[in-house]
Amino acid sequence: MTSPQPASTDTPATPTRSTDAPEVVPQPEPAFGWTRYAEIINGRFAMIGFVALLILEFFTRQDFFTWIGLR
Repeated sequence: MTSPQPASTDTPATPTRSTDAPEVVPQPEPAFGWTRYAEIINGRFAMIGFVALLILEFFTRQDFFTWIGLR
């Protein structure tokens, strides 16, 4: 005959609470003003505007100061 097997002692009957603090996932802080991304975008638009100004001056044969009336 088979004898009943004793209860497993690996897992306790009641769950124990861990003393470790829960892991906190760092949240990105809201950025406002002079952020890295804003500076990159601003630089790209400035380069596009400068090249557009050079192209317009080349095709019209007039410089920027003539357009704004300083010449």
